[in-house]
Amino acid sequence: MTATPAHRTALPPVVDRATWLRERETLLAREKAHTREGDAIAAARRRLPMTPVPAVTVQGPGGSTPLAEVFEGRRMLIAYFHMWHEGAPVEDQCEGCTFSTCHMQTLDYLHARDVTYAVFSQGAYDEGAAFAQFMGYPFPWYSAQDCDPALVDGRDFGFIACYLRDGDEVYETWWTTGRGVEALMTSYHALDLTVYGRQEHWERSPEGWPRVEGHPWRLDGRPVAQWSRPGVRSEKASCCRG
Repeated sequence: MTATPAHRTALPPVVDRATWLRERETLLAREKAHTREGDAIAAARRRLPMTPVPAVTVQGPGGSTPLAEVFEGRRMLIAYFHMWHEGAPVEDQCEGCTFSTCHMQTLDYLHARDVTYAVFSQGAYDEGAAFAQFMGYPFPWYSAQDCDPALVDGRDFGFIACYLRDGDEVYETWWTTGRGVEALMTSYHALDLTVYGRQEHWERSPEGWPRVEGHPWRLDGRPVAQWSRPGVRSEKASCCRG
């Protein structure tokens, strides 16, 4: 993944500060309206009804684990359902799911609000656990490969689901997929603030703005997040089970 060089012409127009401030304040009004609408949607989300989840189990480090135990004693759970390519090396695992989950490094704020974050993998537990260790993930990893289909409920992996625990009873309160999972992607939110944005081809950017060449979530054949891991450059063929 490389970015097309930004030519000298690929720059915003230059104006005096007073003009710039007027334009900035116009956009700021739209941004604040967007924030308030987001607050209103979040308020509606908190008022959604919930639906019971059958007594399902996932596979974890201790073997078969009831869903209620994944909460680790907390009342709420956010679960990311991670796509998996069975038997593939780490560099060939889903770059989108890697991009989503690699951002979840500081869990203290979630835990302080009585929320556990966990990943439910589409693949076998042993493979996924080795991948999670390679990535240095701080959150618990489970396999939903052989779980009751009611947990996935016909959805394709690559989604987020939220749950509430009331004693031993578990309820699903919300879920999202597609671009909804960008809620986890703080890098995208930060890039959206910059003049060149995400630099992806679908964005509505001015002519001449830099664009990422190749896959936006891969670098030299690997998910981007893997290049900071020890030994990557000397272990390009390492397998998630190796």
